Amino acid sequence: MFRKSIAAIFAAGALSSAASAGDREVVIEWNALMEATVPNSAGVTLPRGYAMMHIAMFDAVNSIEGGYTGYHVRIAVSGPASSDVAAAQAAHDVVVALFPAATANADALLATRVQGVDPALAHNGTLVGKSIANKILQWRANDGWAIPQTFTPAPVPGVWRPTPPAFAPAGFVQAVEAQPFGLPRPYYFMPRRPPELDSQEYADGVNEIKTIGGVTSVMRTPAQTQLARTWASVGYRTQWSAIWNNVTRDAARSQQLGLIETARLFALLNVSLQDGVQTAQASKFAYQLWRPVHAIQLADQDMNDATTPDPTWMPLLPTPPYPSYAGNMACIGASAATTLRLFFGTNDMTVSPKWTGLNGNADVTMTYPTFWQMAEAQALSREYGGIHYHFDSVASQEMCPKVAGYVFANYMRPKN
Repeated sequence: MFRKSIAAIFAAGALSSAASAGDREVVIEWNALMEATVPNSAGVTLPRGYAMMHIAMFDAVNSIEGGYTGYHVRIAVSGPASSDVAAAQAAHDVVVALFPAATANADALLATRVQGVDPALAHNGTLVGKSIANKILQWRANDGWAIPQTFTPAPVPGVWRPTPPAFAPAGFVQAVEAQPFGLPRPYYFMPRRPPELDSQEYADGVNEIKTIGGVTSVMRTPAQTQLARTWASVGYRTQWSAIWNNVTRDAARSQQLGLIETARLFALLNVSLQDGVQTAQASKFAYQLWRPVHAIQLADQDMNDATTPDPTWMPLLPTPPYPSYAGNMACIGASAATTLRLFFGTNDMTVSPKWTGLNGNADVTMTYPTFWQMAEAQALSREYGGIHYHFDSVASQEMCPKVAGYVFANYMRPKN
């Protein structure tokens, strides 16, 4: 089910009233449609559709305008063509291929963008967009994300096991083998090993979360509780992938980027988000560390005198069904913040992510003076929620900027 109608996107100002050559809004309006379309159940693959669509949009525009190396492909263009229409057509074809139920919304958005464009320019732009989208869809058709895999943990202390209350089997195990968008392989960047169970670092990490992350914690402040629930989208419609894309929309507008620069920015962001979260997810199955809920409930099994068990302890947030180390949310934030810093040449840009409330919850807007402070808040939210150790966050904040740096250095590079 779509969380926003096409009318809501119009109302939000995502569409400009007239399609002009090189209009950055063509990228932003399709980004908004993707946000309204991709299901929350996509989980670790939330950015995948965004990445495919934005790569297609960039490669379509770049095939016409040039100036950069292509992300995946650049095709020869016969005669003048509308970059706006090419981008819109490429986005349209990716969206309807991935999410057929979105066809009516995508058709309407495409028709609005084509309206008023010179027919010859629109025709050539359509051909470019269709060709590029087809190549992107073929490239990702067998990337491994659609093939579920299983994980059977060893029943020993320290190793992940299904967590209460659902005790669901491990999810998104295919991250260990799926083809990344930019990195050579899922394990291209890896964090250092997590601390040993009998170490002081491990005990400190467990005891910190035991104190601040429990559902009944009296040490966690109301603001910290709100931070945990908001970033986890508990009572809010907006997911983490949309949050970073929304911040990027604001930055593209405030910095008055042109079409090709906007297309490049969104492709960089979403590739870094998807490859970043895949990197963290793959590391989870490499190290298989149990979650805080079991580290605390079963602390009598860890051979560490500095921890004590509490069999009744439960985290504030539901624990995701996969191992703890390294942290996905911390990696997502670190990848996104690094991408934005590299693109704009500064970390110092005020950002105001907004979450749309559900079931009577008011909308929430948070303001951060830098990209990295927003990423730091995202990482801390999982610690306040009781589902990650601090060393999970540190590992991702060390590892995942490397993902963003690799993507930035190797794709869509200026030709001059």
